[in-house]
Amino acid sequence: MKKQLIGALAGGILLFIWQFLSWAVLQVHKSEFTHTPHQDRILEFLSRNLEEAGTYMLPVPPPGTPMDQEQTYLALYEGKPWAHITYHRSMSMAMGSGLARSFAANLVAAWLLVWLLMQFRQLNWRTAVLGALALGFAGYLTNAYLNSIWFETNSMAYLIDALISWVLVGLWLGWWLPRK
Repeated sequence: MKKQLIGALAGGILLFIWQFLSWAVLQVHKSEFTHTPHQDRILEFLSRNLEEAGTYMLPVPPPGTPMDQEQTYLALYEGKPWAHITYHRSMSMAMGSGLARSFAANLVAAWLLVWLLMQFRQLNWRTAVLGALALGFAGYLTNAYLNSIWFETNSMAYLIDALISWVLVGLWLGWWLPRK
């Protein structure tokens, strides 16, 4: 049990460190945040017209629109602009809670990988790296990549994150877990 706990803790730390490097130092995700010189006017308009903590897809038929009329409604917007907006009334720079939740999520993800790897009959470095890559790539495909399909965004930064972070964890676990 001690081996699994140390493996998961170190794996969670590796994931957390890579995410910090990816977002803050290397700025792999920089292309996701484009500046507009009209941001003050846009934010002021949004603050007058949107609710707190809402995620909006524009256009969307009004609530109560019968399902058989939704396609007709959306057809009116074919070829016109659309947007996906996440809006909050107040920006907070406090990162403590977010960092704690991120670390906890990384710890759980690493623990799940440790559990999975411990089910293998013959665990070695290669199996650990490939298992970690499989887990990371499956997560990328079913989350970031699917979102990139439907919201027409670039998911390359998330692919880089999935591959590098999980290879690092796989390398660690491939060395640590098979040890006697």
